[in-house]
Amino acid sequence: MRQHLTRLAVQTNGEGFTDLTAALHRAIAASGLTRGIAQLVALHTSCSLTVNENADPRVLRDLTTYLRALVPQEGVRSISGQGALQTYAHDDEGPDDMPAHIRTALTCTSLGLSFDHGRLVLGTWQAVYLWEHRAFAHQRQLSFHLIGE
Repeated sequence: MRQHLTRLAVQTNGEGFTDLTAALHRAIAASGLTRGIAQLVALHTSCSLTVNENADPRVLRDLTTYLRALVPQEGVRSISGQGALQTYAHDDEGPDDMPAHIRTALTCTSLGLSFDHGRLVLGTWQAVYLWEHRAFAHQRQLSFHLIGE
């Protein structure tokens, strides 16, 4: 067994999904490992990681629409819809700051994945995405830890 730890830089275009699959395959190939376990971690509190549909872009749009409805940008009301809108107290980096933190808390910041023959073991219609929750472009850092042979 061997280990390989690397960091990946990912440029996002603002809110939405960035497909990481090809970059992860390149990182596995560069490690010299062919089979094992990969641990991917987003090193930020306002983006997340997901394995999801790679064939129909409507899936990613619907996920974004759902999360926007669940965590509104302008603040929060009671789940019943009654009562006054409460704006977010934390807005140090702008009005999209706190909603991004909540969206991250509701999703995943790490993924454990198998790889074999130098490639991630994914289903036919699956890809690995970084899900940017901030409105503007960001440079994101990921830790990619491989353990295998």
